[in-house]
Amino acid sequence: MALKTGAEYIESLRALDIKVYMFGELVENPVDHPIIRPSINAVAMTYELANQPEYEDLMTATSNLTGEKVNRFTHLHQSTDDLRKKVKMLRLLGQKTATCFQRCVGMDAFNAVFSTTYEIDKKYNTNYHDNFVKYLKFVQENDLTIDGAMTDPKGNRGLAPSQQADPDLFLRIVEEREDGIVVRGAKAHQTGSINSHEHLIMPTIAMREGDEAYAVSFAVPTDADGIFMIYGRQSCDTRKLEEGADIDLGNKTFGGQEALVVFDDVFIPKDRIFLKGEVDFAGVLVERFAGYHRQSYGGCKVGVGDVLIGAAATAAEFNGAHKASHVKDKLIEMTHLNETLYCCGIACSAEGYPTEAGNYQIDLLLANVCKQNVTRFPYEITRLAEDIAGGLMVTMPSEKDFKHPKLGPICEKYFSGVEGVPTEHRMRILRLIENMTLGTAAVGYRTESMHGAGSPQAQRIMIARQSNLEHKKDLAKKIAGIK
Repeated sequence: MALKTGAEYIESLRALDIKVYMFGELVENPVDHPIIRPSINAVAMTYELANQPEYEDLMTATSNLTGEKVNRFTHLHQSTDDLRKKVKMLRLLGQKTATCFQRCVGMDAFNAVFSTTYEIDKKYNTNYHDNFVKYLKFVQENDLTIDGAMTDPKGNRGLAPSQQADPDLFLRIVEEREDGIVVRGAKAHQTGSINSHEHLIMPTIAMREGDEAYAVSFAVPTDADGIFMIYGRQSCDTRKLEEGADIDLGNKTFGGQEALVVFDDVFIPKDRIFLKGEVDFAGVLVERFAGYHRQSYGGCKVGVGDVLIGAAATAAEFNGAHKASHVKDKLIEMTHLNETLYCCGIACSAEGYPTEAGNYQIDLLLANVCKQNVTRFPYEITRLAEDIAGGLMVTMPSEKDFKHPKLGPICEKYFSGVEGVPTEHRMRILRLIENMTLGTAAVGYRTESMHGAGSPQAQRIMIARQSNLEHKKDLAKKIAGIK
């Protein structure tokens, strides 16, 4: 089965024995849990659109490994056109879900691990690349969702992994066997971990001598023995538990998801290991994954931004303020910022180049510039959306008040806007803006824009490294006549 449908994807999750805790309790049925299900629906959209003819060019590709049509989320980029289509695909999905659809991390991990394992094998005569190619064929043939897991808890940021007071604060190898390894530790802030069939693990930082146990990459089923997850709390999440919840949710159908993934002495077979102790390649893998993932933000956050701009414009109409010059100017500024992010995503794709392994790498400098802008512009877009929406966005009564026999008519009367626009419509659009800027979708837009794919300082370090300042100094000296 090369392409799953959304329904088939959801059913495939039911076959997994995923262990996830929420609010201190084991979740018996994660697939149908009201807090978790919206994030599953968002991933399902990556499958649904791939089966629709009008989106086939963006959502699917021909595998260079099997020659078969596959979901683009399982594809190795073969050209700059593939890189551009990736960004366009992510923008489309952001527009369709208005949240994080969680599948990007796996795609970005595939491309980073593919080229890195090729180079490790070349230097050390290992067989990691063959292991990974076989694994990716398995992923493509079954159209699996893979969680690309990189971020460790890290403990004391001033100390190397091997220097931590608690050695488990970075995921590590605790035992080597003839047929594989045993690992212990955790991966934090894992996007879509509960909704993934498997996890593709990578180191979180560059390593040095003494950190060999922490320089590890491998693939493992999400329901493997010893793996369990603790679901991340989100603002307004318990609204989904309220009976008949609808308007107050803002985005009832879709949502994002993060979790702490714990590895309690998990066995990894030998043929699923892609890095084991080669500390000099840990940083290479991190840098490449980060580059691909920072490119991703020039697509997904732009698509979500499209929805937020549309919501703000609609709120202005419902408030009767859409003709005001300052409102028009704010919408122009929101659009300008959003399209600038898109320009960065397309630019780093267009300037891509082939790796030694054969897949395509984005321009790392431009990808980091893209993500640096993403740490800023969505905050300004959010501020302007909240400005246009007005204070009612965060002070309106609950949906139950609107449905109350006595209070409902009063709410209808005093929270009405433009004549002819139902008060409920006004409430719905304001709740959507609240959801996207302050509520459960903030993990898929505002706050994630800051910390996802690395903090702002991580991008600035890469920008400094890639900026070729000496070349720029030579240009200036030449023009100034300095020999």
